[in-house]
Amino acid sequence: MRALREARVETARLTLQTACAGTGDPLFLVSGTGADLRVRPGPLDGPLPERFTVWSLDQRGQGRSDVPPGPYTMADYADDLAALHDALGLPPLPVVAISFGGMVAQHFALRHPQKVSKLVLCCTSAGGAGGASYPLHELEKLAPAARFAAKMAVSDLRHDAAWQAQQGERLAPAREDAQRQNARRVSNAALIRGAALQLAARRDHDCHDALPALTLPTLLCAGRFDGIAPLANMEALAAALPQATLQVFEGGHLFLRQDRAAWPAILQWLTDAPEKGQTHE
Repeated sequence: MRALREARVETARLTLQTACAGTGDPLFLVSGTGADLRVRPGPLDGPLPERFTVWSLDQRGQGRSDVPPGPYTMADYADDLAALHDALGLPPLPVVAISFGGMVAQHFALRHPQKVSKLVLCCTSAGGAGGASYPLHELEKLAPAARFAAKMAVSDLRHDAAWQAQQGERLAPAREDAQRQNARRVSNAALIRGAALQLAARRDHDCHDALPALTLPTLLCAGRFDGIAPLANMEALAAALPQATLQVFEGGHLFLRQDRAAWPAILQWLTDAPEKGQTHE
């Protein structure tokens, strides 16, 4: 795993834990529900830092960032990202966003269009008429073992109960990793509160009707067997966004790990797609 450059960034709103990797032009990487920079390997260990200076963060209520009083809104998450952009003194930049991060990125680009040059939205949803993401808050009611099985089944629609039974002990590493992450969260009352507030904000996400105003170049990346952000939701995003390109990969919600073609396709698009307001010669 590569070394990360970590910093706590003070904004007018709250203190955010950030990490940076790579060299080159700056890029924001916005991760999903419950993401924590301490969990390694993570997205900053992937190929993006080979071409970009990639900034990521623990969003409010997560990891080592502040857990301010709730409730939180999607606008809060978007404005936190804008405050981080200002604090770092960055130019308009590409944003690569995954799952819940893709929801945040939609609000960010709509509320702060001058800060974004192009957008990559992976395994996410517009909400509203564009389709809601799977209600992950409902899984929080389940016991840990049942929650693990349910998340696995909805993350990849091929991984139902019968498939899981066939895998037997081959699922032990994934189950143990989920147990470690759950133990870290439940040992910290603030993180329990932050996770609940994030899920509540996620439940109210709806950008669909505003998306036609988002005219920057956008790559949409979907997993064919994703049950959290179904392919139909990504197709609805593609229909609503004026400058969107949709690519479908072989996998579920974790297609970025499952399909080796995914990250190279994203890097190629980031290299080739024009910036907002530009056209190819």
